[in-house]
This record gives sequence, structure tokens and C-alpha cells, in this order.
Amino acid sequence: MNVEEFRRIGHELIDWIADYREQTSRGVFPVMARVLPGAVKRDLPAAPPDAPEPFGAILDDLRSVILPACTHWQDPRFFGYFPSNSSLAAVLGDYVSTGLAQLGLNWQASPALTELEELATDWLRQMVGLSGAWSGVIQDTASTATLVALICARERATSYGAARGGLQEADRPLVIYASSQSHSSVEKAALLAGFGRTNLRIVAVDERYAMRAQALLEAVEADRARGLEPCAIIATTGSTATTALDPLADIAQVAQAHGLWLHVDAAMAGSAMILPECRPMWNGVEQADSVVLNPHKWLGASFDCSVYFVRDAQHLVRVMSSNPSYLRTATDSQVKNLRDWGIPLGRRFRALKLWFLIREQGVRPPLLYRPCVCGTSRRA
Repeated sequence: MNVEEFRRIGHELIDWIADYREQTSRGVFPVMARVLPGAVKRDLPAAPPDAPEPFGAILDDLRSVILPACTHWQDPRFFGYFPSNSSLAAVLGDYVSTGLAQLGLNWQASPALTELEELATDWLRQMVGLSGAWSGVIQDTASTATLVALICARERATSYGAARGGLQEADRPLVIYASSQSHSSVEKAALLAGFGRTNLRIVAVDERYAMRAQALLEAVEADRARGLEPCAIIATTGSTATTALDPLADIAQVAQAHGLWLHVDAAMAGSAMILPECRPMWNGVEQADSVVLNPHKWLGASFDCSVYFVRDAQHLVRVMSSNPSYLRTATDSQVKNLRDWGIPLGRRFRALKLWFLIREQGVRPPLLYRPCVCGTSRRA
């Protein structure tokens, strides 16, 4: 495909997406796909084409085979899983990201990718009211962020044991604490980080499905008495199943008293903290070690865009860093290399969609607020 073909077909695809979004807003399609298992594979060739195909044939299959097998998350009647309101501004950000084809192996590989991610995540930090003590990085999903948090907790508890014998050399088994309302990714992360299901404690909840801080304290003390090593707590602001809100301030007291890592999973409700009136929902968050929130839920960023905030960025870098000779540069001491802020070596230019979205919407869109007679603002 040459540039002119790309220009022509690209315009056609933009029109197609615009038509699709307009139709979806009117409820033209059934919300859930009405196809049987195997339908897509049955309707497409099992072997790749030997000769090039015209792009029109691809678009025909997109319309006749792919679209009928899509569940329409942007339909106003969609109420499954979580509210994934992908803004068209964010769609364009993703489009530009793919078109620029940047690969963030280090700062030098794409200064714009790194520095815009620093900027966009700090904008989000300010928007949700977190203090300047936090530093942010974009992960793919909250599942990855939770895994990173537990690895960081493990390394702090073992004085960076991974550089030696890992958990094989731990004096005592490390224990993780979460409630029954925590996301399934917590258990998965505990397994992948080497803790084992046996060392994951499910803490009792109250009538509002929030973790009971007293039950947490009793569990921690009981484990210490048994010769185990409490390591980390996963608290939740807006659980997936019940939107439960754990009492972060009380949980943080337990964490600080016993030297446990506190990770706050605010993937669901974190974006709501842009509204000052919602921030009491996570009172105590400033005492946590890490927080994750998902702009691809509620806020309007296209999936995937999960922002992980940490208070001790140096610890994160020490745990996650890799420094192969082929990626070392003269600027390393002056910049952030975001490969050291998570698991993947490379990263996409995800910050563009968040940046596009925030700029196009603004923090306080004028249509959402109207003046009150008292002179303050009220949500419309």
C-alpha cells in the first residue's frame, strides 16, 4: 500500500467508523452479538491468501463477517462488565499512535513518547487530587499494575531477594491480604509473583462489602504469631462485583504499623475522583504505596489505558530495570526510561489518546456545570 492508497482508504475507514458510531448511538445493532461459536472462523478462509487482495474485499468482510460478531460496548443500552466509553477523541489518539509507529524502548527511541506520558499521567494525577508525591506510568491493564505492585511489595519485604535466590531464600512465607470483593487479577498476580494461593488471605467484609480493618489487623497479627511474614494489602475503591469501597485510612494504619505494602485498586472508581465531592471515597489514599486507575473505564480513553501511580519511583525502577548494552545512551542519567517502570521492554504511544481526550474535553466541560443561586457550581 502506498501513501495515496492509504490516504483514500483511510478516509473511507474514518467515514465507516463515524457511521458505525452514529448507528450505535441510535441502537441500530443488537447490543450482544448473535452468532454461534465458530461463526467467524467458518465464514473466513482457513488459509492465508497466496496473492494480494484488494482492500475492498477486506472491507466487505469487515461489514459482513466481523461487525455482526461484535458486541457493541458503545451502545447506550450496554450495561455489561464495566462502562467503556471510548471517546472519539481518544480513538483519534490511538489512530495517530499507530500511524506514528513509535516504539518506546528508551527515551532516545522516542523522546515525545516518554515525555508526553510523563505529562499526561501527571495531568491525571492533578485531576484526581493526588499529591505531587506520586509518579505515574501507563500500563496496559490493572491486572498488570497489580502484578507490578505485588512484585514491588515482594522485593521490599525480601530486601530485593530476586537478585539472589528469590522466594526460595525467604526466611518466612510472605502473605498477601485482600477481601472477597477484590478483582480476580489479585489472585492471579499473587500466583504469578510466586506467593502461592495458600498465602493469599481473604479478609472479612462488612454489610457494605467493604474490607473490615479490624479483621485485617487480626489476620496480620495471627500470621505473625504463626511465624509468617505479612507482605502486602490490596484494597479496593469501587470493586467490580459490588462497587465496594474499602476504608483506606483504617487499612493504611494497619499497613504502616506492620510495614506492609498497600496497593489501592481504583480501576473502576478512580476516574470519579476528578469530582472533588467523590474524593471522600478514597480518604487515606495518600498513605498507600501504589494506586491504579483505568481511564478506559468511565473517563473515555480507548482500551487499553491503565495508569499506575507509585510513591517511591526509585524502588519501582530498581525492581523493574533492565539495562542491556544496546539500549544504553548518553542521556540515561537525565531522563526516564519507561522500560524500567513495568514489565514490557517496549511500549506503544498510549499517552496520545489520554492527551487528546483531556485536551478535547477539558477538566471541567462547561455543559456539565451551571451556576447556582449561591454563586457556586452545580452539576447539570
